[in-house]
Amino acid sequence: MGSRSKRVLITGANGFTGRWLGDHLAQAGYEIYGLVQNPAKKPTEHQADLRDPQTLRAVLEAVRPDYIVHLAAITFVPHSDSAEIYHINLFGTLNLLDAILAAGVKPQKVLIASSANVYGNPPVEIIDESVCPAPVNHYANSKLAMEHMVRTYEDRLPLIVTRPFNYTGVGQEEHFLIPKIVAHYRRREPEIELGNLDVVRDFSDVRFVVEVYRRLLESEARAETVNLCSGQGVALGHIIERMNLIAGHAIKVKVNPAFVRANEVRRLIGDNAKLRRLIGPLPVFRIDDILSNLYCNSTSASA
Repeated sequence: MGSRSKRVLITGANGFTGRWLGDHLAQAGYEIYGLVQNPAKKPTEHQADLRDPQTLRAVLEAVRPDYIVHLAAITFVPHSDSAEIYHINLFGTLNLLDAILAAGVKPQKVLIASSANVYGNPPVEIIDESVCPAPVNHYANSKLAMEHMVRTYEDRLPLIVTRPFNYTGVGQEEHFLIPKIVAHYRRREPEIELGNLDVVRDFSDVRFVVEVYRRLLESEARAETVNLCSGQGVALGHIIERMNLIAGHAIKVKVNPAFVRANEVRRLIGDNAKLRRLIGPLPVFRIDDILSNLYCNSTSASA
């Protein structure tokens, strides 16, 4: 396969996942182009707003990618502007898909990142893709609405929708939970304010996520919605216990009621059987490995 047939356009290319994915795909021999919101800093970057259909079409006509990975979104659940969440996550994706068709681009695969938040608080211990989504916040609602809209394009585009569960890694911003905790330990802070310590999440490493994205692009799968997860649940309190050992000192945890969300999703653990069926055995990152990697590497380091 020549380099022209390995051209990938990543939306949100300068974000946490986008940077990791761009590096991973480049190392695998792909030619990477990025769609970015801020002014482009290199020839392979193109500035465009998902709310601007004409610019999106112009970028697609210029790049003519063979693969598209749509990561650009508002991903911070308590984002203050609810309307903007829908404008970007739902209508921005609609604009992108329409621009692909309008530009006459015929990609081999379009991968759309949704979120496991769409499941809400399901009445099951382990969540597979057959569980009926029941979102409990605007972020999750916007992602589920996006999924429904995306499915109307499955007759015209080779689409894969992914539902990543929680994941983290070097370079993730500190307002996200795990980087916030690790940063407090790295600064040897005496205490940290958190929300509900009983919440349980399925944590993966961003290195897991980008490898899975590449393998989904290379797979025969299409018209699928699939979980991205480790299949293991970890309580927030356990994260603190492990960090006490990794950092060699204990930190006092104060529960701040302001950090306890209404409609808190208590448990979010995924079933990755379908993902394994689609791409084969999965890479494994234990929670201690994930935390140690974050603790030992500066959060400002390049992916």
